[in-house]
Amino acid sequence: MVRSMSRKGCSPDNARAEGFFGRLKVEFFYGEGWRGVSVKQFIEMLDSYLRWYREKRIKSDLGHKNPMQYRKDLGLLWRG
Repeated sequence: MVRSMSRKGCSPDNARAEGFFGRLKVEFFYGEGWRGVSVKQFIEMLDSYLRWYREKRIKSDLGHKNPMQYRKDLGLLWRG
């Protein structure tokens, strides 16, 4: 891991992380009733969301394909 050399308070390095966590809050956290959800259930729900986000979510910057289809079309993914 390489430490960011950006000045404090001026960090374009964090833009992707900030964008992801903002989207995570909007799509996953907000609007949900979390009362009665155990830690184990929460972890399972979060894992399911992260898998969907990584593998199935349609992205316009990938030509309106999901990441797995985009990689497959580029020949970077050999499984199905």
